[in-house]
Amino acid sequence: MACSRRARKQKNEEQVQFAAYKQFCDDTSVEKSRLVKEATEHIEILKADIEKDSSDSQRLSKEIAGHEEDTSVWTGDKKAATKVREIEKADYQAMHTDYSESIDALQRAIQVLKKQAFDRKQGSLAQVASLKTFNLIPKAAKDAINVFLQQEPDDEGLAVSAPEANAYEFQSSKIVDMLEKLNDKFVEEKTALEKEEMNSKHAYDMLMQDLGAQIDQSQNDRDEKAEAKAAALQHKAEAEGDLEDTTTSMESDKKYLADLTSTCSQKASDFESRQQLRAEEIEAIEKAIDIIGSAGVKGNAEKHLDGLLQTSKSALAQLRSNSQSPTQSRVAQFLQDEATRLNSRVLSALAVRAEEDPFSKVKKMIKDLIVRLMEEANEEAEHKGWCDTELSTNEQTRKEKTTQVEGLHAEIDELEASLTQLSEEITELTGSVSDLDTAMAEATKLRQEEKAKNTDTINDSQEAQTAVAQALTVLKEFYAKSAEATAFVQEPEIFDEPYKGMGSESGGVIGMLEVIESDFARLEADTKASESSAAKEYDEFMTDSQVDKAKKSTDIEHKGSKKQDQEQSLVTKRADLEGTQKELDAALAYYDKLKPSCVDSGVSYEDRVARRKEEIESLQEALKILNGEDLA
Repeated sequence: MACSRRARKQKNEEQVQFAAYKQFCDDTSVEKSRLVKEATEHIEILKADIEKDSSDSQRLSKEIAGHEEDTSVWTGDKKAATKVREIEKADYQAMHTDYSESIDALQRAIQVLKKQAFDRKQGSLAQVASLKTFNLIPKAAKDAINVFLQQEPDDEGLAVSAPEANAYEFQSSKIVDMLEKLNDKFVEEKTALEKEEMNSKHAYDMLMQDLGAQIDQSQNDRDEKAEAKAAALQHKAEAEGDLEDTTTSMESDKKYLADLTSTCSQKASDFESRQQLRAEEIEAIEKAIDIIGSAGVKGNAEKHLDGLLQTSKSALAQLRSNSQSPTQSRVAQFLQDEATRLNSRVLSALAVRAEEDPFSKVKKMIKDLIVRLMEEANEEAEHKGWCDTELSTNEQTRKEKTTQVEGLHAEIDELEASLTQLSEEITELTGSVSDLDTAMAEATKLRQEEKAKNTDTINDSQEAQTAVAQALTVLKEFYAKSAEATAFVQEPEIFDEPYKGMGSESGGVIGMLEVIESDFARLEADTKASESSAAKEYDEFMTDSQVDKAKKSTDIEHKGSKKQDQEQSLVTKRADLEGTQKELDAALAYYDKLKPSCVDSGVSYEDRVARRKEEIESLQEALKILNGEDLA
């Protein structure tokens, strides 16, 4: 009944639909024509930009190549100038060395000749002879030196008194003059050489500076133009891409416009032929609707076709004195001075007593005090040895017990951390096992429900397929009589083809029934496949869950055993810690007892021994004063 009403409604609405389509054709044609015109104008602009960018990039490439060539040439000039400079410098250094050595040799030879101008032996002229080895000494000078060196007096005695000595001395004077002239000449040439070297170095430095500046400027210009070229090429590439996109879009718009014009014309001619067939098919549709409305098709379609597959799945802080006798006063003053020097309270107190008490009593008191100090010294020495032994033993005990306590604390902390982690892991594993049990139970329940539902779906789809086949038979008998009824298609809104009736494959009654029949057949096949897949998935899930449960149960057992062992070890470590801590506390307490008598409090044992010795010596000197002995 609904199909019949829909056919009549579509027939009445088709005119309105076609009018809306025609308006779409007109509006779209205007819009596409505008887009084509704008694209054409934009393409011309893009082509001009591309041509300019191409020209700029070519010009910049030539300029860049020129800068690179200039840089290469100037760099080569720097290398060549540097090489020439190195050769000049080497030549200068060699020449400067020759001049320096020659001048030095000349000056030493001149000095020798001047010192030995009288009464000298021929063999003392080795310094002069060495001049012949220097390259800068002219050949004429070397010949003169040879002649000079070959002259010999007849004998040593005659050389002192004979007239020939004057002639010989005169010959030496000539050689000295020659050598002095050579020295002056070499000094002058050396000075000129140094000046020339300085000028060459200055010229080289100026050239390097100038070439460096030119290279830097050329490289800067090259980099700037390379950036400009890259920008031009980038802009060109963007413009070419834009041109391609615009051209493609324009061609697409042109084609669309042409196709739209053709299609709109065709749709207008197809409009009339679409109306006639609708009237003839209404009667056949009404007959088919009666069959489709039966329980065998309608009921089963509502029951099954809204959902083809079902799936399910599940998922942790000082003393004064008075005198009675000169000697006693002298002793008191001596003791007071020593007390001040030694900072001794014993001597200070004795000084007061020596000034106040009788003479004999003072002597006895000093003797007694000397004896007592000696006894104290012996006692302190014995006590020092005992303290050293006890402190050493106590220190060793404290160190050992402290190390043991720290180690036990670390072991206990480690055990406690491990026990905490084991407890958490056991709890987590226990929860996981419980979750697995729940998940397996839930999966079993869902599997049973799914299996029952799939069985019903398969039966219902088979029944519906039979009923739909009957409805198809009725409609096919009608369309067999129509000259146009071989493949009935309900045309979309834009009317791609002439209307051939609601019996078309894409939306007609026959197509609808065939889709329904296909849906039920597909439902049957999909349900069977879903049932098989669900059963296989259930079996795999149950197997994996059981394996996982067994593994987790084994882990729980192993971790529980490990936890018990560590708990027992923790009890033992805590007991060891308690006993060791008591021993450490006892050692610390004993150390506190030793400190008042054994540990130095500002004055070392050696200082105390030295002070006591000085106190005894002071007392002995005081006793000598009382006995009338003179002090040294």
